[in-house]
Amino acid sequence: MLPRWPIYIVSKGRADTRYTSRTLERMRVPYRVVIEAPEWDAYAAVIDPAKLLILDPAYQDAYDTCDDLGTTKSKGPGAARNFAWAHSLAAGHAWHWVMDDNIRTFYRLNRNHKIPCADGTPFRVMEDWCGRYANLGMAGPAYEFFVPRKAPQPPFTMNTRIYSCNLIRNAVPFRWRGRYNEDTDLSLQLLKAGFCTVQFNAFLQKKITTQVVKGGCNADFYQVEGTLPKSRMLVQLHPDVARLVVRYGRSHHHVDYSRFRTNRLIAAPNTVIPEGVNEYGLALTGREILKAKG
Repeated sequence: MLPRWPIYIVSKGRADTRYTSRTLERMRVPYRVVIEAPEWDAYAAVIDPAKLLILDPAYQDAYDTCDDLGTTKSKGPGAARNFAWAHSLAAGHAWHWVMDDNIRTFYRLNRNHKIPCADGTPFRVMEDWCGRYANLGMAGPAYEFFVPRKAPQPPFTMNTRIYSCNLIRNAVPFRWRGRYNEDTDLSLQLLKAGFCTVQFNAFLQKKITTQVVKGGCNADFYQVEGTLPKSRMLVQLHPDVARLVVRYGRSHHHVDYSRFRTNRLIAAPNTVIPEGVNEYGLALTGREILKAKG
């Protein structure tokens, strides 16, 4: 089963690794990759050029970095994400997916087992579920390493940040902004406006740890300046819910999402939720059964 809504991967300097692209190829899921013009040859050599979109520089020029540093350093991936959003809207879509370029696997968490997903059915399941609610602004799968399989897990977590693999309602009145931490900022913009966010635990993403894969923002930001500037920016944008902390010997931000517990999902008009369990045709193959048992 294929996703209903388009998938965009935002990528820079990772034509050689292209983890998310390879993952979606294995799953036979269609996607587009947003790249900058100088990298066309590198990406076109390893990805079907029909799947490539060149970022319009106007989106970089207009991007709100939420600081006064201008073009003295990289503006981050937010402009490319806004470009993907506009591309989806121009095609008449109600939602779109935007993904980081370092996702290695998607899983289904079921009965304490993390089962690798072999096709696009999980995306369709999440899309259909989100479509039931009028005020759901953004959703996505949780990070696999944050969801231990031997501890009880709810199928989803309400009103928290959505990272790296985002299903976004196109009609929400916000856009990506900020040189850093734009995913947490967008989540907070939505929550403060009364929208809900949903992080699925029933489906998970295995993302390679930030700063491990070359390319992306590593050379532009983290290898030079560490994590303090990105954490400080989020605190400046959202001082009512965010504060600076030190963890693992580095600066981080901590966000208190408890104030958003009162944000409640509102059913979309004419929503009918069927009785029983719909497995969407999902089934374990022989290899996955062995992995689950082992």
